[in-house]
Amino acid sequence: MKKTYKIDVDCANCANKMEQAAKETAGVKDATVNFMMLKMIVEFEEGQEPKKVMKEVLKNCKKVEDDCEIFL
Repeated sequence: MKKTYKIDVDCANCANKMEQAAKETAGVKDATVNFMMLKMIVEFEEGQEPKKVMKEVLKNCKKVEDDCEIFL
């Protein structure tokens, strides 16, 4: 299952850090961040609960870029 989330991030480099953090989160099959559109597309692994996984994604993104935001 894929879902798109609106994000708030200041620079392209920070967006890349967010993308990497999302990809490394348990339950995420793949993630793509589009800095120009300020969107994150997340593909979840089979049987995962998107809301629960996205809370972890946000936590991991805050570790690499503390002023980023994902609107869940």
